[in-house]
Amino acid sequence: MSRVLPIIHGTHEREAGPYRLEQLDLEFSNGERRRYERLHARGHGAVAVVPMLDADTVLLVREYAAGMHRYELGLVKGRMDAGETPEQAANRELMEEAGYGARDLRVLRRLSLAPTYMSHEIHVVLARDLYPERLIGDEPEPLELVPWKLADLGQLILQEDFSEGRTIAALFIVREWLQQNENQ
Repeated sequence: MSRVLPIIHGTHEREAGPYRLEQLDLEFSNGERRRYERLHARGHGAVAVVPMLDADTVLLVREYAAGMHRYELGLVKGRMDAGETPEQAANRELMEEAGYGARDLRVLRRLSLAPTYMSHEIHVVLARDLYPERLIGDEPEPLELVPWKLADLGQLILQEDFSEGRTIAALFIVREWLQQNENQ
């Protein structure tokens, strides 16, 4: 069923740290009026990089996660700089966080974090044909590199220190894409 988008009668904005909080005065097609809030991320976007060491093995990183106050296993991720494409940002982040570059970078899709109240999206980038290359990044300590077989994804998603939704989704997307596109 296709619905008519609500009418926006007004917006109010305020700064909220790394986000801009926007309040929307909305009227729905049935006449109901509500005020919704949404967060707009600052910056130029973000990337989640799925680096493949070989056809079956993804390279994960373990880094400090301040939100959970623990070390978390996940993908290389980061913000896009002004003027960067997702592929360029993915390669730079891969070099900074994992010490590898990639000759083959492919954006598979964008993921939203919480679309009911955030505008934030992240580009899922498949990185293949890796080579050693390190750039200085903003990490306060070297990240632990953890190779993981995609065939063992079921075991990975049950680990306590592997909980970030974008990483889980990106790995399933890449696994499916690789299965459907084996010759690419």
